[in-house]
Amino acid sequence: MMAISMSLLQHVCSVPIARAMRPRSVTVISSRSLSTTTSSSSTPSRASQVDPHVLLGMSEPELQELATDLGQQSYRGKQLHHLIYQRKVKEIQDFSQLPLVFRNDLQEAGWKVGRSPIFQTVTAADGTVKLLIRLEDNRLIETVGIPVEDEKGSMRLTACVSSQVGCPLRCSFCATGKGGFSRNLQRHEIVEQVLAVEEIFKHRVTNVVFMGMGEPMLNLKSVLEAHRCLNKDVQIGQRMITISTVGVPNTIKKLASHKLQSTLALSLHAPNQKLRETIVPSAKSYPLDAIMKDCKEYFLETSRRVSFEYALLAGVNDRVEHAKELAELLHQWGRGHHVNLIPFNPIQGSDYKRPHKKAIQAFAAVLESRKITSHADANQSLVGCVSDGISHLSLPQSARILLLDDQASWCLQACSLWCNLEFASALRLQKSKVVNSLKTHEMKSGGHAFLNDFPLCTEEGSDRDYTQAQPSVLANSL
Repeated sequence: MMAISMSLLQHVCSVPIARAMRPRSVTVISSRSLSTTTSSSSTPSRASQVDPHVLLGMSEPELQELATDLGQQSYRGKQLHHLIYQRKVKEIQDFSQLPLVFRNDLQEAGWKVGRSPIFQTVTAADGTVKLLIRLEDNRLIETVGIPVEDEKGSMRLTACVSSQVGCPLRCSFCATGKGGFSRNLQRHEIVEQVLAVEEIFKHRVTNVVFMGMGEPMLNLKSVLEAHRCLNKDVQIGQRMITISTVGVPNTIKKLASHKLQSTLALSLHAPNQKLRETIVPSAKSYPLDAIMKDCKEYFLETSRRVSFEYALLAGVNDRVEHAKELAELLHQWGRGHHVNLIPFNPIQGSDYKRPHKKAIQAFAAVLESRKITSHADANQSLVGCVSDGISHLSLPQSARILLLDDQASWCLQACSLWCNLEFASALRLQKSKVVNSLKTHEMKSGGHAFLNDFPLCTEEGSDRDYTQAQPSVLANSL
């Protein structure tokens, strides 16, 4: 696979808690409305079961079987496949090639295509586009489209996709983990991100990197199903797909057993166990030697080299001695390695800093002198995604989120960099808790106010304690 500029794969999609603007009069969401709103996702924290009534993600044989089950000839399934993956039609009633009776039967049986609306986009100076996609449960996920023109003038379009809503691993430098974790994505919610990028660019996606929100190995079933669909149905070559991980015990072996011809990207970030534990908290449960052994087995099983992502943090892991130690570590575990050096781009609330250009060059020079292939791009352009997080790329202030009540709507207008529907978990609040939790503190400038201590109740049957999520919501009268 052609190398992707890692400055274009640096921190572009993480979603901290949203900031919003409050309406002139806040309508409390009734409990009757809540029960209907959340009934389809009673366990949002971990669920990733395939929706049995979503067409997107199904193979051509599966669609043929569906057609015959509904009394149609099998070739109608081939037509379905073409409409979904080639023509990318989003609604069943727009399947004009199919008989009306078949379309009606699909809808009456509860089937849907499974495409979600693009909630917002923002374009960087170099053409990179970040998309927020609003899922059926009103959560937002992020995707990045990265266009790169090759030497022949042809465009290579990379889709950086998310595998989870948020991330539970909380790497210390990563913006995604700071926003918390909601749930795994289903296979169609992964595939649709690629189709959304194609829709925006009016161009086929040539490369896919699982480097957006979330840890792909914690949602391996859906990731593998999406991988199959992207390869067989969307027709993206396996060698054009990269799956990243920060390291989850036993999962690299599982991935290797499928013998995919895709690149494994390990978020390493440190040359030794002690330092890695300070940067990647989850490293305590997966020692570096064990990870490197599994990476070697992946290479032996698939003949695909392992790419090591190394976020350079000034004064933490960017010294020459770290580079020497990294080279020694990689040589110890054999061949088939490549290092992507990723100069850190600062995020709000982080104490880490970006290394100086000379430090980056010195680090890369040490690796080169020790015959470790690497790529270091110190470009200041703040676009792209990285192996376990995405950076701040500002969105227009006009982004709006609607939470509907029985009597009225509560319109929250985002007024800062990010909009995330984490605080929409307030839909699960009891009426009394909504009233008690809205503590407004006026600011001196502009009549703004902060809504602090927004307690979210623990959902019955879920292992996620919503009482720990307390976003501060920037509010202002519309």
